[in-house]
Amino acid sequence: MNHADVAQVSRLVARAKGGDREAFDGLVEFYAPHLFSVALRIVGSREEAEDCVQEAFVRAFASLRSFRGESAFSTWLYRVTVNVANDAAKRSARHPALASELAGPDPDQGPADLERVAEASGATQAGPAELALARRRREVVLEAIRLLPDHQREVVILYDLQGLSYEEIARITRARIGTVKSRLNRARLALREKLLPHLELLRD
Repeated sequence: MNHADVAQVSRLVARAKGGDREAFDGLVEFYAPHLFSVALRIVGSREEAEDCVQEAFVRAFASLRSFRGESAFSTWLYRVTVNVANDAAKRSARHPALASELAGPDPDQGPADLERVAEASGATQAGPAELALARRRREVVLEAIRLLPDHQREVVILYDLQGLSYEEIARITRARIGTVKSRLNRARLALREKLLPHLELLRD
């Protein structure tokens, strides 16, 4: 976020803590796309991700007065969302959605795209064949991410897809920075192994 956004969020949080529902609605509008992207990658279903985001905001509103600003509001909100999404994923007995569903339009891909995770590039200004290839690459990488253990999937989503820092992820997951780095390294090694059969597809 830039300085203007930070200042705007701070004002909205202060007003919302005072009971201003319109201010809280402003926070919902600002953060919902980002939180949906995180929840979607965890639960694997757009419908469930929407439910998770709604539940996260309900919990956030209910406990907003207890927010003391010891961490950034966004960090606190991400933590609530990750917890809700993880709980939903554990409760779900069905097989997660196919990667082709998750490869559809994403409201918030973040600073890094999925091709960056696999170190493969896909042109954004390209013809139908190139766009189809980029989509297939995206599906393959998403499927590999989906198969990671929960704690590894979280750090990949938050770092590589959402562009958060090690420090932010450590606060969100309540883990040491060294633990976050270790999980990310292990996740990338696991992804590399899962993507080995698709090297030809992922090459430039």
